[in-house]
Amino acid sequence: MIDIQGILTCLPHRYPFLLVDRVLSLELGSEIHALKNVTVNEPFFQGHFPGRPVMPGVLIVEALAQAGGILALRTTGECIEDKLLLFRSIDRAKFRRTVVPGDQLHLHARVQKRRQSLWTLETDARVDGEVVAEAELSAAVVDR
Repeated sequence: MIDIQGILTCLPHRYPFLLVDRVLSLELGSEIHALKNVTVNEPFFQGHFPGRPVMPGVLIVEALAQAGGILALRTTGECIEDKLLLFRSIDRAKFRRTVVPGDQLHLHARVQKRRQSLWTLETDARVDGEVVAEAELSAAVVDR
């Protein structure tokens, strides 16, 4: 398990854009299971949508990418170096239900393919065991 301090040493993201609260399991080079606690005081809920807060789908995909970034950077041992994981593509993204305050968003990423600094990850986000979003993400490790 990796707590928030360990996440902060790996990802450059900070509030309000850090979207991973904890890593529950990590198998280097293979897969990660991380957690995002969705709370009503998230800044995006002020405008998305007043009276009916819904987590934007693009932020769910970003949370999946951040989990994948932890997996990639921990695998390569580059968390403490000046590296970033940047999107190359988002394919087959599907949103199956809304994510609302009070939900625990379980983020899963599995390595589909890796070639040098290029990573392709199969990802899904779940709430109460139900898939709420999924996507194939491609990213590259680059210098900060």
